[in-house]
Amino acid sequence: MATVIQAYRFALDPTSAQERLLRSHCGAQRYAFNWGLALVRANLAQREAERSYGIADAQLTPPVGWSAFALRRLWNQAKDDVAPWWGENSKEAYSSGLANLAVALGNWSDSRAGVRAGAQVRFPRFKAKRGAMSCRFTTGSIGLSKVDCRHIRLPRIGLVRTCESTRKLSRRIASEVTRIRSVTVSLRAGRWFVSFSVETDRAPRGAARPGSVVGVDLGVKSLAVLSNGEVVSNPRCLDRAQKELRRLQRQSARRLGPDRRRANPPSKRWLQTRARIATMHARVADSRHDGLHKLTTRLVREHGTVVVEDLNVAGMLANRRLARRIADAGFGELRRQLTYKTCWAAGALHVADRWYPSSKTCSSCGVVKTKLRLGERTFICDHCGFVLDRDLNAARNLADLVTSSASCVGTRNLPAGNPLKSCVTQASGTATGRPDPTGTGQRRRSNSPTQGTSRLMS
Repeated sequence: MATVIQAYRFALDPTSAQERLLRSHCGAQRYAFNWGLALVRANLAQREAERSYGIADAQLTPPVGWSAFALRRLWNQAKDDVAPWWGENSKEAYSSGLANLAVALGNWSDSRAGVRAGAQVRFPRFKAKRGAMSCRFTTGSIGLSKVDCRHIRLPRIGLVRTCESTRKLSRRIASEVTRIRSVTVSLRAGRWFVSFSVETDRAPRGAARPGSVVGVDLGVKSLAVLSNGEVVSNPRCLDRAQKELRRLQRQSARRLGPDRRRANPPSKRWLQTRARIATMHARVADSRHDGLHKLTTRLVREHGTVVVEDLNVAGMLANRRLARRIADAGFGELRRQLTYKTCWAAGALHVADRWYPSSKTCSSCGVVKTKLRLGERTFICDHCGFVLDRDLNAARNLADLVTSSASCVGTRNLPAGNPLKSCVTQASGTATGRPDPTGTGQRRRSNSPTQGTSRLMS
């Protein structure tokens, strides 16, 4: 039995009065975030100005604490003056906004100090009213209704009806195997959602064939080609919606939008068109996630070991000819889902090194070709004459990495020179927290922004 952090998400059906309260709480979280950020920026600017005058560091204006506790203490001292209406909302709205600011400031500080691996994190910016609306509750009267399985409880808002039953989560809470950590409400494309972050005991569900190894070669023409010969077609959710999106975007351009210079509000028809565009993008994202979840769940339930490549997705998105199709495929989301699902299923996820030539290597004799043009969709070995589809050949090479290194399965210490960069496993009976979203720890950055593109134009 493993303890994991899991989320349960439900759509809400609030009344008009409850929707106003939800918007008020989301605005309160945004206000607290902006207030704290303005305070920190003013303090940093004051200290920098005093330092430019030659004042010693010991005599500078005392710095403002960046922790959530310090920011919350300053807010409690100033809230009656800066926000006399603060009592209209739950205190959790202001606390969550300040906690988000503390996390953002900490990430920026760690990025500058080199503690945080990956891309450089920019300094937090002010949140606009038109941005994403969300609010998090961690204490108070939060939870599910005890009367039925169609309502949730939120502080100051009360019972809010859900569009679907919460019976599954209710049973796990009643059996004391699940504990609610926080509740987050958010507005997305005109619909309200609630997400329960819970800590639950999850029994590992083993694969149907624990000893099976499958290599997954990702692509654009076909979403994935498996080493067993199966080809998973690419649904191309965004491409199918492009015609209607172009029509709505042209319609939006013809209507009167907001003018910030003259402070003119947008027209109602412009707002209606933008709402339709947001709804279409939400449907595209939901369709993409649904397909990826079905694929990754099937892979984990059928195979005990999954092998993928460490693709430089951020670099490939710099290619303007392929950026939209690569983003539509969702390679990063597929990798993230495989990471935590293999942990839950007590399986293993192996990640091949980014520079491993899976497409150029012959899966029959192991000879590596010096050149392989992008237009060559059939792999022909110059040494043994082996002929096979290019993507299937790459998938077989990925699977052979684990087969030839069977002694390293289930461990993190791989032999020197092995092209498997990492091995993410979860054994039955051990406890884990939130899984690593990348599964590789510190990733090797590519010098070329299009590294790995040739393997994906399939």
